[in-house]
Amino acid sequence: MKIKVLFVCLGNICRSPSGEAVFRKLVSDHGLDHEIEVDSAGTIDYHEGNPADARMQEHAVLRGYNLTSISRPVKPKRDGEYFDYIIAMDKQNKKDLLRLLPKEHHQKIFMMNDFSRTNKGESVPDPYYGGSEGFELVLDMLEESCRGLLDAVRKQLS
Repeated sequence: MKIKVLFVCLGNICRSPSGEAVFRKLVSDHGLDHEIEVDSAGTIDYHEGNPADARMQEHAVLRGYNLTSISRPVKPKRDGEYFDYIIAMDKQNKKDLLRLLPKEHHQKIFMMNDFSRTNKGESVPDPYYGGSEGFELVLDMLEESCRGLLDAVRKQLS
């Protein structure tokens, strides 16, 4: 049985595709590709069909991550049923997910930094309107939180 993880932000062009790429690389580095499936989505459809933000891609590539996903909106019924972990990047994303997804799937919704040792309870800030330091901060937070998420998922695989 595969464990399926969905990363979610507002438009699915910065934080969630980065979370997907960081986590996917961790999964691959640990030889778990056949046991863990990873995807990303947005709470809105404004950027549907677009690749990740070019600035986010530039910063990710410098760390060895390839942002290949294409933006898509959350599909409430399908995603709620299909995914085991639905990871919101900020408090508003979580509120939106709680509104969008059927109640029977609410226990699958987590904040990204629920899996962090140093940023627990914090939102992953949206870097879209900021400078380079915002994209770097997002990647720093995602790298740390994705390690914690992988630990949690691996316990479930055991």
